[in-house]
Amino acid sequence: MKRVVVGLSGGVDSSVTAYLLKEQGYEVIGLFMKNWHDDSVTISNECPWLEDSNDALIVAEKLGIPFQTVDLSVEYKERIVDYMFREYEKGRTPNPDVLCNREIKFDVFLKIAMQLGADYVATGHYCRKDVIKNSSGTEIYKLLAGKDNNKDQSYFLCQLSQEQLAKTLFPIGELTKPEVREIAAANDLVTADKKDSQGLCFIGKVRLPEFLQQKLKPKKGVIVEVPSDIEKYNTPIPNFTSREDELLYFSSKHEYSLEDGKVVGEHQGAHYFTIGQRKGLNVGGTKEPLFIIDTDVNSNTIYTGQGKNHPGLYRRTLKVASDEIHWVRKDLELQDGETMHVMARIRYRQALQEAILYKFSSGIYVDFVEQQSAITEGQFVAWYIEDELVGSGVIS
Repeated sequence: MKRVVVGLSGGVDSSVTAYLLKEQGYEVIGLFMKNWHDDSVTISNECPWLEDSNDALIVAEKLGIPFQTVDLSVEYKERIVDYMFREYEKGRTPNPDVLCNREIKFDVFLKIAMQLGADYVATGHYCRKDVIKNSSGTEIYKLLAGKDNNKDQSYFLCQLSQEQLAKTLFPIGELTKPEVREIAAANDLVTADKKDSQGLCFIGKVRLPEFLQQKLKPKKGVIVEVPSDIEKYNTPIPNFTSREDELLYFSSKHEYSLEDGKVVGEHQGAHYFTIGQRKGLNVGGTKEPLFIIDTDVNSNTIYTGQGKNHPGLYRRTLKVASDEIHWVRKDLELQDGETMHVMARIRYRQALQEAILYKFSSGIYVDFVEQQSAITEGQFVAWYIEDELVGSGVIS
């Protein structure tokens, strides 16, 4: 009998994952990951991980499977939290959920599962896995989008490797969220009606801005409003001598200075804000809402523009540096000078966008057919061929 360790999070998705695997004849072990207990970073007296671990225990008892809690908070702080703070201090916007999957759930957690004699780990992600064989008979794993378009979570797994996929099962990838809740209710699982968690993947109910404010010190700076008709948005496109020069031009951010607009307010630290953000500026009196079009952590300045169609929000092209490129499908990896037609997204839940990848020695350019709003440094771009996620990278 094959042994599977399920990451029981105390939510409905992982509960049904464990149930389905038991029904399929696997020997199932439930493991709850405790990723955070830094008392210096608290927002409320609520303790979501205690509630979640209790729900996970109740589900395990209901299913008649062994259950234990593993404390991964040291690894989590080193690999995720410290990285997040470093990125925010640089004015970049990391994605902790993608990192949590790469570094914790499918690395540290997977290794613990293997020590318990597991053949696989399983999670409640809405995605699917398939396997093909190449000409030499080697198995190649495919990471596929979940069947539920509203819940597809393949983007969050965009940094997984072949070695990680080989040891992973995604039992609910063929189901929709309502179907998962129906299975939970039919089997009287305590998590059947539990709401999905909205906070950070490690602290539950804590919201990111408040979390950052406890570690990154407030620093007063100005908010500048940049008009949509300034000259730099209307400069003629130069003649390019190469495709790489053209892509570099279209992927470059606009550089702003105080002279480009007028000061309309103050903020408590540019490192708390991200491109495309609308809330939290506390500036009124504009015809349309202000959106952040750039942050400068060196001068501690936030640049904004009115309306979601402001030209400062849009770019056609983004770049991923060579050392930040990741291929889930290494057999499809581009060599210098090669191109690939893909569908890509720059954030979770964004509809897939048509694009062409261009590979050069300096990295990969993702050139979109349509301009994209709020391309953000530090976030991940993931590219797909049909419903298969084949690669990803950190936006530079």
